[in-house]
Amino acid sequence: MNAPSGVLVVGGSAAGLATVEALRRKGYQGGLTVLGAESHPPYDRPPLSKQVLSGAWDPERARLRSQAALSALDAEFILGDPAVGLDTAPRTVHTASGRALRAGAVVIATGLRPRTLPGQAGLAGVHTLRTLDDALALRAELRAASRLVVVGDGVLGAEIAATAQTVGQSMGQNMGLAVTLTGPQPAPLDSRLGPAVAGLLAELHTERGVRLRLGSGVSGLDGHQGRVTGVHLDTGEVLPADAVVVAVGADPATGWLEGSGLRIDNGLVCDSRCRAAEGIYAVGDVARWHHDGLGALVRLENRTNATEQADLVAANILGDDRPYSPVPYFWTDQFDTKIHVHGTPSADAEVTVVDGDLAGRRFVALYRRNGTVTGVLGWNMPKQARLRRQEVADALSGLAQAV
Repeated sequence: MNAPSGVLVVGGSAAGLATVEALRRKGYQGGLTVLGAESHPPYDRPPLSKQVLSGAWDPERARLRSQAALSALDAEFILGDPAVGLDTAPRTVHTASGRALRAGAVVIATGLRPRTLPGQAGLAGVHTLRTLDDALALRAELRAASRLVVVGDGVLGAEIAATAQTVGQSMGQNMGLAVTLTGPQPAPLDSRLGPAVAGLLAELHTERGVRLRLGSGVSGLDGHQGRVTGVHLDTGEVLPADAVVVAVGADPATGWLEGSGLRIDNGLVCDSRCRAAEGIYAVGDVARWHHDGLGALVRLENRTNATEQADLVAANILGDDRPYSPVPYFWTDQFDTKIHVHGTPSADAEVTVVDGDLAGRRFVALYRRNGTVTGVLGWNMPKQARLRRQEVADALSGLAQAV
């Protein structure tokens, strides 16, 4: 297979940039174009809910590469011009400004769009957190707010609650900034990590001053004169708020692909090579591909996947024919706790502590289903958890061979 005459990457964040860098690193000398919906140069998203939101980092520090490093890639960056359509056969992407960009290969890296609540758009003081601008707007809000409600008990919601509580304490507002975390699970991340670990997270947040109102969904928002004043729970309780963050998940940004003929189902569906059609690939949060080890379609929303998948896609564009079968991985920092997860733990798995102990809040836990290791989690023990990662990799390899 000959290398394509040009590659167009649609999406200007981590996965898109990593694809461009991998292509150059592997010797590709053809034309490269990066089309980004945001006006900012590529930046990292994990720090948005932590260092950028807290004010520990200024926005420039979140940039993935300096301007000199971007220039060295010899790629054209078209920023602030979202993609609005794709003609699949000629591999032509149409943009909001009217551009028509054609390439020998197209890599789709458009990421996610955060979900919202009904009535959210018309109320000041209600935020989502996906972009750098979102983080800066919420950071400014926190400095004036007295009652913050975070709607969503997953990774992002828990991180935002932890950061907001820390910000309040650092400003001497620990008695004035009331942070409440609400969501339908019995404890933060319960459905993902199981009751034992999620229960520890709940204890951690409570000890640090976050108020937990869990086990109930949110039915709506209250407002007065165009500004949010409260959050309605399904129980009928109303949580007073002058600032709200909605962190109830996100959907793959695939709306612009309607009419393209590509298969859209909770992401852009791809084969095991991350290929959606001839000459069209997907990377990062938007990609849902066949994982040979798991024997199923998989979509991963984490920073590590963005880089690893981009490297594989770059290789396949240049003529390799390799499947993408990673060990899923994510991490989360909340207060002074660092949690690293390899594999696919679940709430119904058997959990065994194999290093450290729960009481000391420093441990490694293995997750098993039907006797097979499915995940490993390290709570303030990242190196030790990584040593156990191979057990997950071996299990995935065994499943792939059995298929």
